[in-house]
Amino acid sequence: MSDTPVSASFDDLMSEVAGLIVEALNLDVQPHEVQPDDPLYGDGLGLDSIDMLEIALVISKRFGFQLRSDNENNEQIFSSLRALCTHIASQRTK
Repeated sequence: MSDTPVSASFDDLMSEVAGLIVEALNLDVQPHEVQPDDPLYGDGLGLDSIDMLEIALVISKRFGFQLRSDNENNEQIFSSLRALCTHIASQRTK
């Protein structure tokens, strides 16, 4: 897989991002119920492309970098909570 950071701060990031997703989309789950490796799109949380745009907007505002719709890696970036947080962590270190 990729170089996924394993630390308390990464766990904190996953909790924060799960909370942002649940709040932004008004989901009927608690942030701690969002499993790190479950798909965000389709199965898993059952989100659609409009939901992904909303998540991208919230993440961009919160973390200060833009998630672009034309990024060729979006399918991987948004594949799971863990993948999204790994991408966020990599952008924060730049």
